[in-house]
Amino acid sequence: MSAVPSPYVFDATAANFQTDVLDASFEQPVLVDLWAVWCGPCKALGPLLEKVVGEFNGAVRLAKVDVDKEQQLAAMFGVRSIPTVVLIREGQLVDAFTGALPEGAIREFLLRHVQPGEAAAEIEEALPEPETPDQAIARLLQTIAAEPDRPELKLDLAVALMQAGDADAAASELDALPANLASDDRARRLRGQLEFARSLKDAPSAGELLARIAHNPDDHAARDLLGVRLLIDGDAAGGLDQFLHVLKADRGWNDGLAKKRLIAAFNVLDDAELVGTYRRKMSSLLF
Repeated sequence: MSAVPSPYVFDATAANFQTDVLDASFEQPVLVDLWAVWCGPCKALGPLLEKVVGEFNGAVRLAKVDVDKEQQLAAMFGVRSIPTVVLIREGQLVDAFTGALPEGAIREFLLRHVQPGEAAAEIEEALPEPETPDQAIARLLQTIAAEPDRPELKLDLAVALMQAGDADAAASELDALPANLASDDRARRLRGQLEFARSLKDAPSAGELLARIAHNPDDHAARDLLGVRLLIDGDAAGGLDQFLHVLKADRGWNDGLAKKRLIAAFNVLDDAELVGTYRRKMSSLLF
């Protein structure tokens, strides 16, 4: 907790969670920090969360949950690694992240959801440009050199390498992770992204694939590869639409690959609303 008590930061327990977090979130969003005393990244993240929440001057509150003391709450959120931070609004989880983000990234995360008041607008104006993958790689390499005993930084580096398009380097970092981090949600998503990237080895360009589809709309192989390209390039809905098209046309094509692609995509995407929408679309075609 902060050295100076803050009216915007409090400890959440099973006893007060309904009233002080879920019910209170109908009045203002509540950021929930799931942490533990023994967790090094939690100790680094906690003060940054408190600082940023304080800058919002009451537009958002921070609930601290010690997962060792509050195992029921940790189980409710399905926590697999810490720190895990979730944002609750109107009684619902609307966004989340894991790992120790930099201060600027925390501000950016909150500003996506908290209605800017006068103070928040000033924060938004002062917000630095988002960190590029290359900048993140440089920062993480420097930090890892200074703090080699923090293996969680290697997972951060693997994610940044993948975002920069260096799948081979990302895979090397991922394979070198200790067992406890290898099962982290971010590691699982990264493995899925790497599988998609590997499927594009020696694949035609997006333009060539589009030309093939224009010539033959039933070219399922072209649609499949185009879907993977769109997914990796950030057009998740466009990629999922291609997989759905193949599934609708021929669910058994290539040993049911379209269904497998959809399920794999659901496991790597962070957008719960988008995933829910496309899960329903897939189910409507299968059942």
